Amino acid sequence: MSEHATAEHVVELRAVSRAYGSPPTVALNAVDLSIRRGEMLAIVGPSGSGKSTLLNIIGSLDRASAGDTRIAGHDVNRMSDAELSALRAHAIGFVFQQFHLSDGVTALDNVATGLLYIGMPARERRRKAEVALRRVGLGDRLLHHPRQLSGGERQRVAIARAVVGEPSLLLADEPTGSLDTKSGAGVVEILAELNRSGTTVVVITHDQELAERMPRQVRLRDGEIVADERGVAA
Repeated sequence: MSEHATAEHVVELRAVSRAYGSPPTVALNAVDLSIRRGEMLAIVGPSGSGKSTLLNIIGSLDRASAGDTRIAGHDVNRMSDAELSALRAHAIGFVFQQFHLSDGVTALDNVATGLLYIGMPARERRRKAEVALRRVGLGDRLLHHPRQLSGGERQRVAIARAVVGEPSLLLADEPTGSLDTKSGAGVVEILAELNRSGTTVVVITHDQELAERMPRQVRLRDGEIVADERGVAA
């Protein structure tokens, strides 16, 4: 992979496969995928298509069985577990369908935990957490606990936690799956705004309607990319 390509792309997968068990079950089969810095796209497919496996490989939570994986300019195949943890802490943000917030902790401190692993002083973590919460429209909910927030607001807290460290790549796994239509639309708009400000946003979903709102859709079936479509307005 060339230096030029590394500068342009935050994700580069070449002939990436992932198999589990014995005899092996193939979850991904020779996948090629490049994602440019600043893109917003959906990875879409039915249950069992390989979406979660692809998410785990892009997010450096799992290693491919074969092929080349480069994330944020780093050759994942050559990195130790400690180096992968550092990559996730500095370059990748995660948002999941279930919000994974601590019930007994304020929104501010839930978001500040996103900076625990980069050695930042507590006061600075909280300052950055406040900035991130205001960015997602929750400046008046800083001291609220998750049980005092709606589902849409809790997902906004989760997004703020994911982006508080200003990662170059945000991975959102079914981010609207637990939300009503209005709250889901609000979350999608926040993701779009983050993208407009320069964050690369990858949404993993089985929701065709959500996928069609993205500028690019990568469609998976049986562990293979069967379509890669661009040009749809966000």
